[in-house]
Amino acid sequence: MTDGERSWQETFEATLVRWSGPGGWVFAPVPPDQAPASAGPFGRVPVTATVDGRTWSTSVWRDRRAGWLLPVPARIRAGKDDGDNVLVAIEPDPSRP
Repeated sequence: MTDGERSWQETFEATLVRWSGPGGWVFAPVPPDQAPASAGPFGRVPVTATVDGRTWSTSVWRDRRAGWLLPVPARIRAGKDDGDNVLVAIEPDPSRP
């Protein structure tokens, strides 16, 4: 996707990864060819995300080592965790800068 592009939507399969740090966040890595072209404030881009049919507002995060990551809360994962596969769709959320 390109800078300033606001009408894209990306769908992909991802394997959930549990972050080893405090809090134990779980992420769906975003493939490089489906990730935002640039990061917004604090390395994040607001999106509407759908994982296995459950939709919510969130942001994708840019990590220097891991690339783009979509945080997936437990209420969305519905029992899935580290190593489980999910179907992900993301699109920009123009209502949030």
